[in-house]
Amino acid sequence: MSTLLAVPPEVSEPGRTLDDPQPRTLGFFDQTALWGNLGISLLGPVTAVYVVAPGMSFAAAFTAVVVGTLIGTAGLALASVAGARTGKPAMVLLRGLFGAKLSFLPTVLNVVQVLGWAIFEIVVISQAASQLLPWHAHWPYILIAGALTTVMAIRPLGAVRLLRRYALIAVLAAMAYLTIQLFRQPLPSFTHGGWNGFWIGTDLVIAVSVSWIPLAADYSRHSRTSRDAFAGSFVGYGLTQIFCYGLGLLALATVASADPSQHGMFGAFIAVPVGWLAFGVLLLRELDESFANVYSTAVSTQNLRPLWDRRVLAIVIGVVATAAAFWLDHSSFQAAYQNFLSLIGSIFIPMFAVFVVRYFVLHDDRSWDTSEAAPSRWVLLVPWLIGFVAYQLVSPGLVTGWAKVWGHVQSWLHFTPAAWMSASIISFLVAAIITLALAPLTRRRPA
Repeated sequence: MSTLLAVPPEVSEPGRTLDDPQPRTLGFFDQTALWGNLGISLLGPVTAVYVVAPGMSFAAAFTAVVVGTLIGTAGLALASVAGARTGKPAMVLLRGLFGAKLSFLPTVLNVVQVLGWAIFEIVVISQAASQLLPWHAHWPYILIAGALTTVMAIRPLGAVRLLRRYALIAVLAAMAYLTIQLFRQPLPSFTHGGWNGFWIGTDLVIAVSVSWIPLAADYSRHSRTSRDAFAGSFVGYGLTQIFCYGLGLLALATVASADPSQHGMFGAFIAVPVGWLAFGVLLLRELDESFANVYSTAVSTQNLRPLWDRRVLAIVIGVVATAAAFWLDHSSFQAAYQNFLSLIGSIFIPMFAVFVVRYFVLHDDRSWDTSEAAPSRWVLLVPWLIGFVAYQLVSPGLVTGWAKVWGHVQSWLHFTPAAWMSASIISFLVAAIITLALAPLTRRRPA
């Protein structure tokens, strides 16, 4: 920790390898601007469509957005605190939980996740650009988005400072303008309908928030204090995600109801007076989503190979994400994205529960070993795995074959999920309780 705090002032970007000095330059407003921008995404309004179940009122859907955001962002803020305290990136931080070698398992899963997010972001940028700009071919926009994403990932802290100075205010102004214009449209009854599917929608919102937890420490390790990291991530991400999803629900309730896909949603924003300008601001800002995922893919990979150069990794990963964006069939984007979301929560929510219990509840932070010699703790895979099973039993997702398998397991156990059950909350509680029960087997003496 003392080495990290003694970084020379001229060091303004993360070290090339894990062994290099890391700067502590981000304050509360830097963290708020970063997470505030990451809470706003062109995928947000599209994701909000999935929150609305058949027969569900828009008031219930918005409540699900608020509840899911608060729960998921609380986890994001706690993960940010751990990163600020230790000065370690997220996957290196997990060495203290599972051990150095065993941390490779969540690292690989996270690399797949963030690379997937990077691909989706580049695709959605290209789709949005092709609707906004006269050249309707996707491939030039994929190339441009991939190139800018990679450049920003090479100099991430510079990108964060740029976001703080310019992007967040412009984006909030654009969203406020779109909100006002949509409220001027004929409005339906927001209370018409019921609360059917409330917890399914809440779990979906939680899953999106939780997907950032394995990335949080990659940025909070550069915070000046853990208080800045906690408050900045909670306030920045929480408020803007609620705003972003609420905007999507409002568009769906007014002008996008005929076509709730990303094409219809984007067209709804462009259709309002001068909407093209506000939508253009959101389009440019979307680059911070793709850059953050490429950067975190590189940093996560360094847990596997600590001496690999972060900048070289960012270039390679940026090229891979751009190439994969060409491969992804645009017609199947919606289904692929929804299936992707259905698996994220079940993997990372129970893992985070194990981490919270060990780090914060049992105060393992006093002896948190993030060295390459940290011993493996195989027993902690048990609560993670059982928590994953609990999530799937309550909400097996939308992938046809996968959901069918879990349907057979439900029948074998004579278990039928009730409407009041939240897969996220149940999974977290199951993993947390089992972790507490296993505490005597995994205790370490304080350093």
